[in-house]
Amino acid sequence: MKQLFPLLFLLVLPTLVFSQIRKLDKGLGGFNGVNQSTDSLSNDEINVKLSGKTKYTDYKVISHTNDTTYIDTTLTIQKVYKFNFRRKDNFELLQFHNQGQTFNNLAYDFNSVSLFPDIGFRAKQFNYMNIEDIDYYHVPTPTTEIMYRTGQEQGQVLDALFTLNFSERLNVSVAYKGLRSLGQYRRSLAATGNFRTTLSYRTPKEQYAIRAHITTQDFTNQESGGLTEAMLQNFIENDPNFIDRARLDVNLNNTENLLEGTRLYIDHNYKVFSSKDSTSQKDFSNLKIGHVLTYENKTYNFIQSATTDFFGEAYTSGALNEGTKNRITNNQGYLEFNSKYILGRFKVKTNYTDVSCGYDSVYNPNSDIPKIKLKGKAVSFGAEWNGKIGNFQVNADATVAPGSGHLAGNYLKGDALYKKDSLFTVKGSLLISSKAPNFNFQLFQSTYDDYNWSNNFTNVDTRNIGFSFDSKWGSASLDFTNIEDYTYFDEANSPQQFGGSITYLKVKANKEFKYRKFALNNTVMYQNVSNGSTVFRVPEFVTRNTLYYMDDWFKGKPLLVQIGATLNYFTKYKANAYNPLLAEFTLQNDTEIGYPTLDVFFNARVRRTRIYFQIDNVTSGFTSKNYFSAPNYPYRDFSIRFGLVWNWFI
Repeated sequence: MKQLFPLLFLLVLPTLVFSQIRKLDKGLGGFNGVNQSTDSLSNDEINVKLSGKTKYTDYKVISHTNDTTYIDTTLTIQKVYKFNFRRKDNFELLQFHNQGQTFNNLAYDFNSVSLFPDIGFRAKQFNYMNIEDIDYYHVPTPTTEIMYRTGQEQGQVLDALFTLNFSERLNVSVAYKGLRSLGQYRRSLAATGNFRTTLSYRTPKEQYAIRAHITTQDFTNQESGGLTEAMLQNFIENDPNFIDRARLDVNLNNTENLLEGTRLYIDHNYKVFSSKDSTSQKDFSNLKIGHVLTYENKTYNFIQSATTDFFGEAYTSGALNEGTKNRITNNQGYLEFNSKYILGRFKVKTNYTDVSCGYDSVYNPNSDIPKIKLKGKAVSFGAEWNGKIGNFQVNADATVAPGSGHLAGNYLKGDALYKKDSLFTVKGSLLISSKAPNFNFQLFQSTYDDYNWSNNFTNVDTRNIGFSFDSKWGSASLDFTNIEDYTYFDEANSPQQFGGSITYLKVKANKEFKYRKFALNNTVMYQNVSNGSTVFRVPEFVTRNTLYYMDDWFKGKPLLVQIGATLNYFTKYKANAYNPLLAEFTLQNDTEIGYPTLDVFFNARVRRTRIYFQIDNVTSGFTSKNYFSAPNYPYRDFSIRFGLVWNWFI
């Protein structure tokens, strides 16, 4: 995987003298074709100076759900929040000290839809790019984006994207995000890679259309197991002999884990007749027959040069490389059309899915696991509807996979959205799903005696109701979730299924106050777990408050500066512990964490280049050493980061 980066660099290098790109946040709804951006940015705000008849709105970024946004080279506080190796806002996550490592959860999101279980090892997948994370492009000229950011102790992340249209109907993009960062503590090296390439094409009369992507991703982490008990005390007491964090001993010195994934995705359709045909276009139009192929492999490896007693007794004392393999092949056929009788677009679909997850051999002959692979085939049926009545938009998606076993399940997802011009948007959503737990809950084996199990868990049933309000005056959201038969890893690192019901409430609000050249951006989140708090734990309050100054400097306004500080805080709670063998977070009842951090930044924009300077955890030098990402894993100390995002257009 890492060998692809030099090839990508050679492909991008000839264009670096000319071009680059940055996308806006995605739009609000998905309908057939592409939607206009919901952002009200002017040409000057976008800051794309183009000649001739080319406009900034010609540079399109198209999401998996066909929402369309435009290239954005502005400098905003939201860009600061997303300037990290994931390129997403991490407000609901608690990051470990080194970029490229995992995250603990400060909150949970149950709005995503998945009919079948995944391989698991969720701590390794925060930076994994799923199907919905891949964007497609439509640009009048070759376009490039470079994002660079320094890491912790000898490291950096570089995300490079190049896209061009060979014609008005054919677009190709290629991108690679590579990260390598040593970290401040022992055995915290992170090395990751995300390669993706996309293609979208339609025939001259738009009768046939195809879009496809290929991704190959790998995530390697050295694992320390956290500080030893003696070194943990030295850290908390701020022993001056251990200001150099590399002097602190850790529990594991020979361990690493690796997650790799490869995916091929193809969505193509043939339009039997369109709205331009003579066939009752007002009643029935745009009939399409389509096919979607998804082929994806994921592999997780746990590697040690010799076993240790940190994970308990082991069958052998030698080196080990334990691999779990997951393969899914899904073929979907669908029929789609528009009709005035259904007020929009309707789609019926059927899927044939083939899944295999497990191991190639037995790692521990002393275990009594009856099988080393989970295999199955499933046929599922579903439908989608997208309707519009005036300012109302309604979307619904339902699928059911009948039968029993680990591939049986169903889901129903719907949302209704009302948009009042550019004043406000109100949205309500509903999700009901039933699916089997991830495969590592159902089947796991290891050389270590305590890490072998085969379970016949029932499906996890999730019901989520959400409301959101977004306006120029502020935004707010409310999510109410009920979970039956929730699965988790207990204090002994064993998979369990909760016999009761979990009731989870999450309320979040954001408001920015402005006065002349100053602004105060506030995000507050309240959470409550009324049932099931013994196994489902979150902090009650999480806040982020950013005070900043923003102004154009010098004659002619060549430089836009942004100077400020961000205070993050969450209340104390018994955060989950991290297990590097499972690559999962487990329950623990000994340690509470919760603390404030203060980050200072100086950012600037020169033409289409955004430059970022940030000082993380500036108060760590004189405050108590109570900041942790998980028990035994300290959060980062005072550190200075630099980076930029550069957009070029030929």
